[in-house]
Amino acid sequence: MRDYPFNGRAVCEMLGCAVPVVLAGMGGVARSELVSAVTAFGAFGFLGMVREPVALIEREVTRVRSSGHRAFGVNIIPAATDRALLDSQVDAIIALQVPVVELFWDIDTHVIDRLRDAGIVVVYQVGSIGEAIAAERAGAQIIVAQGVEAGGHVRGLTPLRNLLPGVVGAVSVPVLAAGGLALGTDMAVAMAMGAEGVVLGTALMATSEAYAHPYHQERLVEADAADTVLTGSFHINWPPNAPVRVLRSAITTIGAEAAESKVIGEEDGRPIHLFSTDSPLRSMTGDYASMALYAGTGVGSIESVVSTDVRLGNFLKQAAEAIPKLPVAPIVASSPVCMAGELCGDYMGHAEPEDVTDALLDIAADMHEILRLTLAATADDFELPRPPFQPAASPIAGWILLLHQLCAEAQVRIDYNLALPPRSDIALELSRRHTLVRHALATLLPRLPDNRMRQVLAMLGSFVVAALPKPNGRSSVDESQAEASL
Repeated sequence: MRDYPFNGRAVCEMLGCAVPVVLAGMGGVARSELVSAVTAFGAFGFLGMVREPVALIEREVTRVRSSGHRAFGVNIIPAATDRALLDSQVDAIIALQVPVVELFWDIDTHVIDRLRDAGIVVVYQVGSIGEAIAAERAGAQIIVAQGVEAGGHVRGLTPLRNLLPGVVGAVSVPVLAAGGLALGTDMAVAMAMGAEGVVLGTALMATSEAYAHPYHQERLVEADAADTVLTGSFHINWPPNAPVRVLRSAITTIGAEAAESKVIGEEDGRPIHLFSTDSPLRSMTGDYASMALYAGTGVGSIESVVSTDVRLGNFLKQAAEAIPKLPVAPIVASSPVCMAGELCGDYMGHAEPEDVTDALLDIAADMHEILRLTLAATADDFELPRPPFQPAASPIAGWILLLHQLCAEAQVRIDYNLALPPRSDIALELSRRHTLVRHALATLLPRLPDNRMRQVLAMLGSFVVAALPKPNGRSSVDESQAEASL
C-alpha cells in the first residue's frame, strides 16, 4: 500500500483501495487495461459501461480479474440506457459479483435498491446539493460532487469550489470531488475542503493504457482550459438537455439541426453519427475531429501521454508536496526530578486541553474560510473556462491538511462552515480572518509545551503573517501585537 498524507481512509475501506484517487467511469475510454493499471497503482477504477452490451461487461470484468484485481467497479447510466438493456446490465453485474457500481444522471431508486440488496456499494455522481441529498436518501453510500469544470457530460452548472463544501455539509456519507482536477495540488485543495478523495477523468484519458484514440489524446496534450466549451451539440444517445464539455471544434460552432443521419465514423460495423456522444476510441475509424472530444478544464496541465503509473505517481507527489514540511528538531525533555507533572496547566501557564481544543477549532474554521475566500477572490467574473482551483489556494490547503492531522491527533472533530460571504466583502473578510488566526495563535502558542503541536502552529503563524497584505505596508496596532507574539 502507498502512503499518502491525507484523510480518505473511509473511502479506501469502502472501495478496497490504498489511495483515495478514483478513475472516472468514462464510457469507452475506461476499459480493463486502464482500470487494471489504476488498481495496480493502489487507486480505484470504474469500467465505463454505459449502454454497453452484457457480453462486453462480462469480458471486461473477467479481464480485470484475470489481471489479479478484485477492487474495482462498473459505471452505468440508467437514464441513457434502454430499460431492457439496463435490466440486463444490472442482472449481469449482480451475477458477476461486481463490488462497486457508480450511477449518474437521474436518480433511479429501483436500480439502487437492486444493487444494495445484492450487497454492492453504490456511488452516485451529482451536480447539485439537492441531488446529493436525494441520492443519499435513495441509498447511495458515496457521493461524487461533479463541478461544472468536468469533461464529458456535466450534470450541473455550479463551480466545484462552491458545490463541494455544500455537498460535504449536506450529506453524511463520504464525498469525492470531480471536475477539472489534474494536478496533485487540486487533490490537496479538494480534501482541505472536506472531500475524502478525488475523481480523475481527462488526466487518465491521456495515458497509454486508456482506450481513447491517439488523435483524442494528442488534442488533449495541445489544449488549454480556454479551448474547452460546454455545449448541447453532442446529444444523440442521451436524454435531452444534457450538456457536455468538449474541446472546441468546427462542429461546436454549428447547430445540430437534422444532422443525425450523417455518418462520420464506424466501430466494428456500428455507424458513428455526427453529434452522437461517442468519443474517438482505438477501435474506431472516421472523422475524429468531428466527434465529441471530451476534456475537463484541467486539460492545460497535461503535457504528454504517459503511463498510468507515472501520471498517478506524479499526482500524489504533487499532493504530498503541498503539505508544509516540519524541520526535524529535538524536543527538550524536563528534568527527571521535575515536579511539573503534579501541577495543573494554569499554574504552569500551560493551556488546558479544552482550551487547546477550542483554539484548534477556531483556527481550523478560520483557515477554511480563508481558503474559500481565496478561491472566490481568484474566480473569473466572466466565468471563462478555467481549472477549478487556482495556485494561490494550494499553500493554504496544505496548512489546513496539516491542521487536520493535528486535530486528529488531539481527537478533535472538524465541522465545515458553509456560509458563503458576498462577493463585495471578500477582501475585507480575508483580512479579518487572517487577523483572527494570528490573534488565536498569539494567545495559544505561549501556553503550549515544546511539542509537535507548538512547532506546527508556530510555523503556521509565520505563514499567516507573511500571507496577509497590510495597507501601506503597515499593520494595525492589534495586528502588530499579534505579530510580536508570533
